[in-house]
Amino acid sequence: MAIGEVVRTLRDVLAVVGAAKELKPKPADTIDSIGARVEHNASVFPDRTALLFEGRSVTWAELNALANRYADFFKSAGIRRGDAVSLFMENRIEFLANVVALHKLGAVIALINTNLRGQSLAHCIAVAESRMCVFGEELTGALEEAKGNLQLAEGRDYVIVPDNGRHAAPNWAIELDKAIDRMSDANPMETQRVTLGDKAFYVYTSGTTGLPKAAIMTHRRFLGSAAASCRVGLRLTEHDRLYLCLPLYHATGLLVGWGAALVAGASCFIRRKFSASRFLTEVREHQTNTFVYIGELCRYLLNTERRPDDHVNPLVRVIGNGLRPDVWMEFKERFGIERVTEFYGASEGNVAFMNLLNKDRTIGLTVNKMALVKYDVYRDEIPRDGEGRCIKVAKGEPGLLLAQITEDQIFEGYTNSEATEKKIVHDVFAAGDAWFNSGDLLRQVNVGFAAGFKHYQFVDRVGDTFRWRSENVSTNEVGEILNEHPQVRFSNVYGVEIPNADGRAGMAAITLKEGVAELDIADFSTFVARALPPYAQPVFVRVQRDIDVTGTFKMVKGDLKKEGYDLGVVTDPIYVMKPRASAYERLERGFFTEIKAGTAGY
Repeated sequence: MAIGEVVRTLRDVLAVVGAAKELKPKPADTIDSIGARVEHNASVFPDRTALLFEGRSVTWAELNALANRYADFFKSAGIRRGDAVSLFMENRIEFLANVVALHKLGAVIALINTNLRGQSLAHCIAVAESRMCVFGEELTGALEEAKGNLQLAEGRDYVIVPDNGRHAAPNWAIELDKAIDRMSDANPMETQRVTLGDKAFYVYTSGTTGLPKAAIMTHRRFLGSAAASCRVGLRLTEHDRLYLCLPLYHATGLLVGWGAALVAGASCFIRRKFSASRFLTEVREHQTNTFVYIGELCRYLLNTERRPDDHVNPLVRVIGNGLRPDVWMEFKERFGIERVTEFYGASEGNVAFMNLLNKDRTIGLTVNKMALVKYDVYRDEIPRDGEGRCIKVAKGEPGLLLAQITEDQIFEGYTNSEATEKKIVHDVFAAGDAWFNSGDLLRQVNVGFAAGFKHYQFVDRVGDTFRWRSENVSTNEVGEILNEHPQVRFSNVYGVEIPNADGRAGMAAITLKEGVAELDIADFSTFVARALPPYAQPVFVRVQRDIDVTGTFKMVKGDLKKEGYDLGVVTDPIYVMKPRASAYERLERGFFTEIKAGTAGY
């Protein structure tokens, strides 16, 4: 064991112990909130840069003043503590200014995925019982298509935030920039009544059935997790700068990224969307020494042309999730990264892991009460022993992660109580106990020195949700939409692996209605592009004569997942959506060989 590693580990342990007091959860009735934290930074670091974006920058004082003018408008429009407001906007300064403004009033923000269209978009706005929808000019067309299915009043409940001025504000929306001309930039008194226990966000997550579900996130959970990211993950101070290109409607970008900067008073360089080709240039130009990643981004960076000076850059610490073990060391070494804080957690969950001790290829450790139990992947069920209890797995064996629900480890759940109950497993180890079902397989791993701290590694998702393009995809949601195509009788959706691609690609096995001899693949392609966001569109479509079901008429997926898109096994027609293509085409042997070799471009 190298002395250097021992010293580094001890230093990390001491840092975690030193931050423990700040990370200890505070009572729910404590007066504190995201809006209050911005006011604090504006007072303590008024002239320090808070945000940089497309050639613009704002200080903490300027961000606070802009948020106050927005808040004054929302207050005049009748928004009060506890009201829900949907936010549908790409990454930019105005996104965060609206977040701060609405939280100053105690409103709850529904974070709407900018990829959503049609039924899914309308559903997410409606399920939050939104009083208003604030949207970016850049997404006007998407909202215009969906608003016919909403109960919001035109000319009153839609608020547009100008972007580049290419599109005029529609007559059914209030233009925010004009509306705040005479609004006050003073801190609103309402902020002094917002508590940690108040709802801060609805974060949408794909469950195992139906459309996206709105998971509840309080100010306490947001600020607590942001503090962990800041103090023991990224180790931020007000002198640091974070590179942030993940979508702010996701908890990883908003909470782990901007939330950490908020806690420290650090600055953020914000990008609308990730660009692998521009990454190192911007890191150097803006002197960003920290970065929030997802595993897919790391792979994209590794696929760029290697240069001998890639490691010559300001980056030293990164935090994120999904950095797979097979690329972990190459990523660190190529870009000169000193500290990788991989974490694990679900937007709606009550358990989190973090690689606090900087051990390679691990999601780290947790202080939450959890267990890894046996899971039958083929049958998609949790087996029980003779006494009806779940069975713990042996060390090193993959197991389903369950987290105990207690007064100190609350499962805040969804806006829908039925959906909340479906994520709870009862009588796990004792009669009457309750545990949150993560839907993920983990394993305990050996990290050498510091093995006394149990470390874990993410293995895979299970059940009816898979992850693709950094998004969780509900197989049943996709299946329900595919079933609306006039030629489709049934569709069975599942995730399949593609070499050199993170997550699982969507695949749909469909059967056709009686009298339909052949799938109209052109029409089906158009339907899929219109009805589903890009990340949820199946990459492969298998056309079957009939669909396999269990005795209780549940669709069987075990054999389908095993067979995948293997042309050596499957005799049914298989269609594929190639990278950057807009229509499906028949999967041929040549392209199948490219996929298996990991060179198909996914």
